[in-house]
Amino acid sequence: MNTSTFKPLGNREDFLRTSPVIDWDDPRVRAKAGEIAAGLTDPIDIARSAFEWVRDEIRHSFDYRMNPVTCTASEVLAAGTGYCYAKSHLVAALLRACSIPAGMGYQRLSRDDNGPPYTLHGFNAILLPMHGWYRVDARGNRPGIDAQFDPPHERLAFPIRFPGEATYDEIWPEPIPRVVAALRAHRTYDALWNDLPDVDPA
Repeated sequence: MNTSTFKPLGNREDFLRTSPVIDWDDPRVRAKAGEIAAGLTDPIDIARSAFEWVRDEIRHSFDYRMNPVTCTASEVLAAGTGYCYAKSHLVAALLRACSIPAGMGYQRLSRDDNGPPYTLHGFNAILLPMHGWYRVDARGNRPGIDAQFDPPHERLAFPIRFPGEATYDEIWPEPIPRVVAALRAHRTYDALWNDLPDVDPA
């Protein structure tokens, strides 16, 4: 992992703000952040705790065939489920509530692991002391997926394997609009699965 290639699209304060999607000022999100960080003082330990809680306790909507489709951090927390994008919104909110800068990152991946169709996949980037920006993927582990928090080693859920796939270096302070639009356009996990957002490779 070469952190010098990362491209944060904003300054440090941009990655700490509350917003309509990364709504860390919601009382439930703030309470959960306090619970996750209880007894911890090192930002790296807090980041690990938040990442692992979302990875393991919030169920991936498609893996578990769960509704509703969630988008904001508070919606994900309340429903206990979300697609990768939505889970990344909750990770960012929990960390920002603990004054740890966090943003969103994306990959373009084969939806079915065999080429087209392709879809965006969402994860997080966290600004850690002594490490700089560090990317993690809280989508949820299952057989064949082993995403971990192990700085400075990056252990995302999915490798790049097919032509047309890519991991983007940009770190966004807010989720990109096409992801939010897709999450808002569908009420059920299967409807979203058949209309996942994509972007043409550069």
